[in-house]
Amino acid sequence: MDTRTLPPVFLSHGSPMTALEPGAAGDFWRQLGPALDAMAARPRAILAVSAHSLAREPVLMAAARHPTVHDFSGFPDALYRLNYDSAGAPALAERVAGLLREAGVTVHVVDEGGLDHGIWSPLRFTYPQADIPVLPLAFPPDWSPARLFALGEALAPLAAEGVWLMGTGSITHNLRLLFGAAGRPALDAPEIPASAAFRTWFAERSAAADWSALLDYRRQAPQAVLMHPTDEHLLPWFVTAGAGGRSAAPQRIHDSLTYGCLGMDAYAFGSSAPALAAPLTTRAAPA
Repeated sequence: MDTRTLPPVFLSHGSPMTALEPGAAGDFWRQLGPALDAMAARPRAILAVSAHSLAREPVLMAAARHPTVHDFSGFPDALYRLNYDSAGAPALAERVAGLLREAGVTVHVVDEGGLDHGIWSPLRFTYPQADIPVLPLAFPPDWSPARLFALGEALAPLAAEGVWLMGTGSITHNLRLLFGAAGRPALDAPEIPASAAFRTWFAERSAAADWSALLDYRRQAPQAVLMHPTDEHLLPWFVTAGAGGRSAAPQRIHDSLTYGCLGMDAYAFGSSAPALAAPLTTRAAPA
């Protein structure tokens, strides 16, 4: 068995246009792959939990190969010409299914696949050669943060087996603020107070390892419902957090913003998270 320890990471993937206009988040994603490789060697596979791959019960998409899914409309033609096709991980699907079933989680394995934009947008910068097999895990969006945290706990052994768990969603996600009557804000618009309050609360509660507050974020965090009218884009955070465990505080390893309200924050989890955070923080510092 491989002895590498890869910290689970939650990435905010932002608008589909981030694939063309990556900005600060893209700079961070370009650093993330080499940082993971340097601390624990290149992952042998990626288990991806995306806010855009949802199901009534957990489903492992164990196709032998995944095509790029352009799961959006109304964007420039150049976006639809981007492709990130990758190998799948059918053998890993059986290992993951076994871990979940041992934990009492019903899970389905299907020989279908495809990478939604929440997966391929960050991966085209993090691992641009598309040379690491990917296994998408669809999750139920009506599960509570605590239940998804428990699902993540069942996946914890994978970190020492060379499998990188990547959750992808958004730390803030209210599309009505982007496509309302006033029109889309500028990409570099100043952050609205509600977004700042929510992101700050989440970072502070994470640094304090205040799990009771984080798991109850919808009642306790300021502006939670405004920032997440539905919470499927935040729920992958709890899967990756569960895989990292409660003993270590979540580390915010990236902090940026688009359109004044769409946060691009990233978090790493588990005992190896500080080792990943250190070089990324150094690289992000002003010269």
